[in-house]
Amino acid sequence: MVEEPSVKIRRFHPADQDAVKTLILAGLQEHWGALDTTKNPDLDDIAAAYKGATFLVAWCGERVVGTGALIPKSETTAEIARMSVAADMRRYGIGTELLHRLCACAWDQGIRRIVLETTETWQDVIAFYLRFGFRITHYQEGDVYFALDL
Repeated sequence: MVEEPSVKIRRFHPADQDAVKTLILAGLQEHWGALDTTKNPDLDDIAAAYKGATFLVAWCGERVVGTGALIPKSETTAEIARMSVAADMRRYGIGTELLHRLCACAWDQGIRRIVLETTETWQDVIAFYLRFGFRITHYQEGDVYFALDL
């Protein structure tokens, strides 16, 4: 039996910048098969780009293994973005724990609806959000949009 890794989740610190950017870009390259870094300018300065948001980082030992952000859009709605888990660390519940914590942060902030979008061809990602309780609201230009009422 494989032992689950010990993972700690905390808020993003500027010192996490390089490791977080590397993890997210690796996930995008895995999904797309190639990487255009110009399409991700928010990752050049995460602290500035996500000021006012809740950006969580999952650590296993000295390694960043997961990320997720909650971005307020209105008094009662926020968006989940930059959800990423290292390929070799998936299926250990890290993404689920990140989502649970982001939902708890949302609730504490008075947020009652969370929205997100992902690419329509990423079936494993879509299945993950559906299992968590998100529902598909619509499809647009190759993306699928979700909502979760808290």
